[in-house]
Amino acid sequence: MGHKASFINRIRQFWLASELGIMQRRRERRMLLLASFVMLLMGSGWGIFFGAKQQWSLVGLDLVLVVGALIVVFLTRRDQVRNASIALFGILFFVVSVIALVFDVPNAQVPRSTHFYLLPLAAAALLAFRADSFWLRHGVALLCLLAFGLLAGTQESPLPGYALSDTVRMGGVWVQIAAALLTLYALLHIMQNEVASRTELEDDLRLALKQKELQLHYQPQLNADGLVIGAEALLRWVHPRRGTVMPGQFIELAEQTGLILPIGLWVLQVACAQLSVWKDQSRMRHLRLAVNISPSQFKQIDFVPQVLTLIDRYKIDASRLELELTETMLVHDMADIIEKMSALRASGVSLSLDDFGTGYSSLNYIKRLPLNCLKIDQSFVRDVIGNPSDAAIVRMVLALGQSLNLEVVAEGVETEGQRQFLVDNGCAQFQGYLFSRALPINDFQDYARRHTAPA
Repeated sequence: MGHKASFINRIRQFWLASELGIMQRRRERRMLLLASFVMLLMGSGWGIFFGAKQQWSLVGLDLVLVVGALIVVFLTRRDQVRNASIALFGILFFVVSVIALVFDVPNAQVPRSTHFYLLPLAAAALLAFRADSFWLRHGVALLCLLAFGLLAGTQESPLPGYALSDTVRMGGVWVQIAAALLTLYALLHIMQNEVASRTELEDDLRLALKQKELQLHYQPQLNADGLVIGAEALLRWVHPRRGTVMPGQFIELAEQTGLILPIGLWVLQVACAQLSVWKDQSRMRHLRLAVNISPSQFKQIDFVPQVLTLIDRYKIDASRLELELTETMLVHDMADIIEKMSALRASGVSLSLDDFGTGYSSLNYIKRLPLNCLKIDQSFVRDVIGNPSDAAIVRMVLALGQSLNLEVVAEGVETEGQRQFLVDNGCAQFQGYLFSRALPINDFQDYARRHTAPA
């Protein structure tokens, strides 16, 4: 049953993917297929040409190019072969550079042309590695442009005896230049479409608050007895055309544009208003409500007054409001973070550290922070049964929570086996699809009333 529930939940997650994410993946796949097709076509052509002349060493080098171009397609699965993708991009860069420098030596009659492939390769890097680090994405692109500049400005070859004859090169110059520039044009077109879609999404997001398209869904948190003790408020955007857009598709954009500030304030207001409603309901007044706080939101000078003003306005028990912070917040200005957290904790607000174990925090930080709760990231819970390393990490977090007198919540619990492992190791609070997905407010309240003890 556990495996079946996990399979069903993954199907549900797939169908919840937004239209925007699908469009982005399609554009990326088109870009990679285009680059692969051009490199395969040109590489195969030269391979046949050199094979007909029985220049097998050149055929061998050219086949490396063909293989590299074919496997670029697998960049669409970067999450599984990321390191291989980086290596393959390096192969393409190396082969193009060697061919241009050693075999495609320019002179007064025939200019160099192979190095033009470095231009679309640079553009492809910006698209293929957009989800990776800044240095990888822009470093690969700048390296391609630097190599293009150097090759365009030199007429020397380190191995002059290997340079192809003018007769061989003359027929391919314009073909190669045209192919490289057409590929670059196609990639720029894909990038322009992506920018246009991003701009459209930003405009839509600005209207979302005014048009009440944002909603909060509530994922139950349960104790070891199966009773609801609280919920995590999760943001959803019900777009008039795209349908339900998940946070992963727009939160980063909101952070980059500053829209996360009004959105974050709205989430806090709705959460406090909901706690105010629950305080008058006997089966709901004990529930706590966890709200995710973005780094930009927490950095605001007046963040603490904002929270305390909302607590006072809605006259709620501050201990029922839980603010979830992420480990990435702990990298900068620890003194300011501790000061704000201490002020909130002194006012009764609960504080939890989300996705524990996936960021940059150290045990030294943890002992200094005025926390109430740690949340075990679902990436550790997912393989806790079959992966000894994940099991050891989960046990460590549970032991740390007990030693520091902190509550520990396990996220992403999908199977009964995972729940039992957590219970056996001292975990008393759970959240995940084994119990319920995030629900609209009315559905959540029905669920909570069915899973709470009578008042």
